[in-house]
Amino acid sequence: MIRVLLVDDQALVRSGFRIILETEPDIEVVGEASNGLEAVELSRSLTPDVICMDVEMPEMNGIEASRRILGDPGAVGPAVLILTTFGHETYLFDALAAGVSGFLLKTSRAEQLIDAVRTLASGQALLGPDVTRAVIERISQGAAQSGESAETSARSEAAAPENSQSGGSPSALDRAGLTEREREVLALMAEGRSNAEIAAALFLGEATIKTHVSNVLQKLEVRDRIQAVVWAHTRGGPQAHRPR
Repeated sequence: MIRVLLVDDQALVRSGFRIILETEPDIEVVGEASNGLEAVELSRSLTPDVICMDVEMPEMNGIEASRRILGDPGAVGPAVLILTTFGHETYLFDALAAGVSGFLLKTSRAEQLIDAVRTLASGQALLGPDVTRAVIERISQGAAQSGESAETSARSEAAAPENSQSGGSPSALDRAGLTEREREVLALMAEGRSNAEIAAALFLGEATIKTHVSNVLQKLEVRDRIQAVVWAHTRGGPQAHRPR
């Protein structure tokens, strides 16, 4: 059973999340908090597996609360999923720096919330599609500032398979040794798709997708799927990684 703590200053929002999550037989909402201070206290006493955390709250915001919870040696390793109506990238990167495992907008569908909770409970990280776009934009800005535009990088990476076949330099994907199926999985990961969504898109079982994701992370030598998204978009963008 996945134990979930809901943290939001709006009671109606918490009630809505509770209704959505408790329709699932493997998820139990073990508590609710209306601010960050309460979240820190309840995280330790209730030992949830996943904390659904709002950002803007009285007493203490969700980013600071996440930072304290994840840095607390007394906490029993909860994963934090940031849920917010705000799409500002400042929240995103502050949350990632605090060590959260997932970030989803409150405008996401109910099934996306359920899948996100399960994903985090399994030890994986997750960025929603809208959040992934913010990551891509930040990465592209950084590349442009360093003198390499995302567009140039994309063209170079997309052309790499042809160059490799004709004796040119191998692409980053070729060097990583990803199979054709793993390239498909990486492309969908880079679009912010969850394991369940990737499985549906590729007509495969979710257990099979988990194996492919694990292989991708190992071959790219990255810690989690968030780093895999960064890897993909700094080497040409998701379309460049779709097999031909």
